[in-house]
Amino acid sequence: MSERPYVTLSCAMSIDGYLDGSAPRRLAMSNEADFDRVDEVRSRNDAIMVGASTVRRDNPRLLVRDAGRRARRLSSGCAVSPVKVTVTASGDLSPDAAFFTVGDVPRLVYTPSAGERGLRARLGDRATVVGLGAQVTMAALLDDLGERRAVRRLMVEGGGTVLTQFLQADLVDELQLVIAPFFVGEPGAPRAAAAGRYPWTASRRARLAGTQQIGDVVLLRYALSDRCDVRPDPGGPAMSDDAAASSERP
Repeated sequence: MSERPYVTLSCAMSIDGYLDGSAPRRLAMSNEADFDRVDEVRSRNDAIMVGASTVRRDNPRLLVRDAGRRARRLSSGCAVSPVKVTVTASGDLSPDAAFFTVGDVPRLVYTPSAGERGLRARLGDRATVVGLGAQVTMAALLDDLGERRAVRRLMVEGGGTVLTQFLQADLVDELQLVIAPFFVGEPGAPRAAAAGRYPWTASRRARLAGTQQIGDVVLLRYALSDRCDVRPDPGGPAMSDDAAASSERP
């Protein structure tokens, strides 16, 4: 069996843990400097994943924006942007969404096997539809990406349901969490993590691998598996002195 992809979970949330507000228009949690950092992280992954609700709500392009980074990928034999990945239980995806129409890269849609045929007919040649049993699990999805799609590094960008599924199943190697300097306070707004059982508790604390202030937001980088290298990534965020010191303690 091929090794599952290295999973980097990336999200930005308010101080009180919300990914967005409840209004239809997206509430920006980050700033331009951090958007550029995320673009760099994207450029170093083989695939980028969001849930179907994010495709519907935010209509993301999921492309590497910087020309230099696209050129670097091309020079290394990769496509200009990573493979796009989404997952849907209902099959409610529009073939006109930017996920399917913007960017000349492969697109993968995972869905329960019962809905595979209908979704394939709806999307046509705009995506490869993969049926994964009665209910798609993130473990099965990672197995397919690793064994059949040659994906070695996967970046997961949301939304809350997908983030929760990966975290609760203990499938994340690295968490990159950006905290915005404000509160949302809206009960109906989407949260970064839903209620439930998580592997990291008061008796099993997540390992802080680095911190970085980026303008008015802060990036917290957590190592959630032994595969996560706690040293700073090339071209990525530097580890603070406090984080470096704590990572050396037993």
